[in-house]
Amino acid sequence: MSSCLMAGGIALALAGPAFQLRWTHSVEKVEWVEDWRVEPSALRLTGARVKGSGAGMEPAEGAVLKDGWWIWATDRQVASLTLAASGATGAGWQLCDAASCRSLGESAGAPVTLAPCPP
Repeated sequence: MSSCLMAGGIALALAGPAFQLRWTHSVEKVEWVEDWRVEPSALRLTGARVKGSGAGMEPAEGAVLKDGWWIWATDRQVASLTLAASGATGAGWQLCDAASCRSLGESAGAPVTLAPCPP
């Protein structure tokens, strides 16, 4: 079952409701990955992992260290998610579904807002 996600005013077809956001922290220079689901009127964060810890990236309560990653489950719902496009990370954000990855916010510019597509 495919899903639709708005990314900065562009509709993206996803292979399913699940997607990941991946990026490198601009200060600590370590990887961060979040697991999301597109729901009819919201986005749901279901888990995250970070390759280390430091300024502004402390693992959540209950996180476990596995193969160098702090991993934890969560359940947070938001109507939309705004990604800064600072250009400071050098790579921006990677939005990945089961079929492919797309780059967002690679260079400094306007933020990119993610939200479910309107019905």
